[in-house]
Amino acid sequence: MNKLYYTIGEVSKLTGVEPHVLRYWETLFPELSPVKNRAGKRVYKDNEIQVVLTLKELIQQKKYSTAGARKVLREQKKGPRGKDKEESAPLPVEVAQDLGKVRVFLSDLLKKL
Repeated sequence: MNKLYYTIGEVSKLTGVEPHVLRYWETLFPELSPVKNRAGKRVYKDNEIQVVLTLKELIQQKKYSTAGARKVLREQKKGPRGKDKEESAPLPVEVAQDLGKVRVFLSDLLKKL
């Protein structure tokens, strides 16, 4: 069962992106805008986790600048002929979450070895 909201710690574990980086990206990318709950804690939805995974791929793996990543996100949001797309996710969120859980499991297993 998927959760509706994830804490910044959970998102960090699922994606492998440190919380301070998530907070920094939040200031640079309007697509990443988690709401804060009554306690003032950030809560992320599935679509925001997908944005984090996309940013991780662009910035950390493909070595895009933040300006370049912003441009790619804007282009992904636009469909053919400049029309907005509903979804531009390369991986379904459920798959990305499952991969994150596998990564955490393998990381914990490696620590035990």
